[in-house]
Amino acid sequence: MKKWLSALILVMLVFSLAACGQKDEKTGEGKKDSTTKEVFKIGAIPDQNAADLDKGMTAVANYLSEKTGMKVEFVPSVDYAALVTGFQRGEIHMAWFGGLTSVQARNLVPEAESIVQRPRDAEFHSVFITQAGSKINKLEDLKGKSFTFGSESSTSGHLMPRYFLTEAGIDPNKDFDGKPNFSGSHDTTYKLIESGAFKAGALNEAVWESAVKERKVDTKKVKVFYTTPAYYDYNWTINSNVEDVFGKGTKQKVKDALLSITGDQKEIANLFQTDSFVETKNDNYKKIEEVAKELKIIK
Repeated sequence: MKKWLSALILVMLVFSLAACGQKDEKTGEGKKDSTTKEVFKIGAIPDQNAADLDKGMTAVANYLSEKTGMKVEFVPSVDYAALVTGFQRGEIHMAWFGGLTSVQARNLVPEAESIVQRPRDAEFHSVFITQAGSKINKLEDLKGKSFTFGSESSTSGHLMPRYFLTEAGIDPNKDFDGKPNFSGSHDTTYKLIESGAFKAGALNEAVWESAVKERKVDTKKVKVFYTTPAYYDYNWTINSNVEDVFGKGTKQKVKDALLSITGDQKEIANLFQTDSFVETKNDNYKKIEEVAKELKIIK
């Protein structure tokens, strides 16, 4: 009798444990795997060579991982709009945006913050380039010439160049030889001018300087003929969901890590063309938003 009772209790215990396991599997009410770790995902607008961007941003991810103790991963985006969308959905926790895309992202995620930029981003410029032998020496000379911008969502490759063109009395939709082209990235812009595909174009000053320094562009074929006045541009913008996902204090921890970057981090310094970062704030990009609304690029 005792043996039979013991066997019955054992069978009941087995069924009970099995039922609990099924409940946990179906309803998710069981304990989470203690080894599970949320990944802090960073992104960047694809405004230059993909291999260089991947190398530099992976270095940023590794550095942030080391400094914050979080698992940080760089997630490439196919274009500017895809990065803004990923940020809006909360899938990208922090992104290296241009001024325009940071404004677009923060309009979609109101509690997001632009927190860090390079010192030069407080006084950024676009450069207008043309073939070395051309007779284009000022913006007004662009009338009747073929022209290429960078990405349609680029601050330095489209928004601000378009603004300064209109200030000079040029309507990009009417005054060029055909509609303006959109190359998609700054490095493609200078290659198009170098090849003769377009007579002139506009791009990010930092990318141009890097291309000249690394001899990626032939300055015997391409020249800068106009540099714009200064404006605020690139910045790291952090999503509003990071404190909920990664815990209180995460925003400051990430910000401190970015501010601790120096020239010793060579791959980061090479990509960003800087040996340090400084604090910034949302208000610094109000002019960008005003220009974007004036040109009807954003509502």
